[in-house]
Amino acid sequence: MSATNQSISLITEDSYTLQGFIFPAKKPVKAKLIVAGATAVPQGFYRRFAQYCADQGYETLTFDYRGIGLSRPEQLKGFRMSLLDWGQKDLAAAVSYMHSEDVPLFLVGHSYGGHALGLLPNHDLINGFYVFGTSAGWHGYMPKLERLKVQIMWRTLLPALTLWKGYCPWKMLGLGEDLPLDVFRQWRHWCQFPRYFFDDPAMQGIEQSYAAVTTPIYAVNALDDLWAMPASRDAFLQAYTNATIEREDLDPKNYQGKVGHMGYFREHASPMWDDALTWFEQLKGQYPTIDRCHK
Repeated sequence: MSATNQSISLITEDSYTLQGFIFPAKKPVKAKLIVAGATAVPQGFYRRFAQYCADQGYETLTFDYRGIGLSRPEQLKGFRMSLLDWGQKDLAAAVSYMHSEDVPLFLVGHSYGGHALGLLPNHDLINGFYVFGTSAGWHGYMPKLERLKVQIMWRTLLPALTLWKGYCPWKMLGLGEDLPLDVFRQWRHWCQFPRYFFDDPAMQGIEQSYAAVTTPIYAVNALDDLWAMPASRDAFLQAYTNATIEREDLDPKNYQGKVGHMGYFREHASPMWDDALTWFEQLKGQYPTIDRCHK
């Protein structure tokens, strides 16, 4: 990390300590921004995006969810948590930390980050949400070959490796950070449903927290993002019944021919970053009172 970035600790409501970095904004500060990352993706992956936003006047926070990256416990085997904790407690702590009465607070999500907004108990503090590559996770929305790969991964390869290690050794496969056992089990379980946990009988009532969200949402999905095709995105986003949602399907030909599920935050995607910041600026214009915290 750059010497200009500030290492911080976030304390959640259940007293778990998360590690993050603040990217101070170039003056004057236009707004504050939080990056809500994808499952198993460490915060360092988003550092170029965060620095870019800071250079444009957005004080930006990246952080690792519990069990991941710099917020991982010394021993992952035996570590207990819920996948819901990442939104309900971890991102909630980040929102409380970054909230200010002086400037608006925006959220940029990636994949799981699109789920996290509806889990927030303090979602009303977010003035605008721009999300890349979010989806319902169900293999049925994927192209046939990718669908087959994912089913093999969920049903045979990962269960065997997880049984052996006591946690999901995602890093061993070059796919990202290792995952706590509870996260792997819940993620795999919910991905068997076309509308993720909204279709799980055991999660009855969770749709109410999503219906409570009124934050404007802009959702971007690349047409070569095999894990988050537009139909999968729409299946999940329909839960935000009271939010204004704009959708965009990106043609990878406009971004050196490839975006995929991770390319939204690689350097060649910087035009997408400009689009996100432009949308935030437009929100400020539409809602004048946004400059005093939130509308």
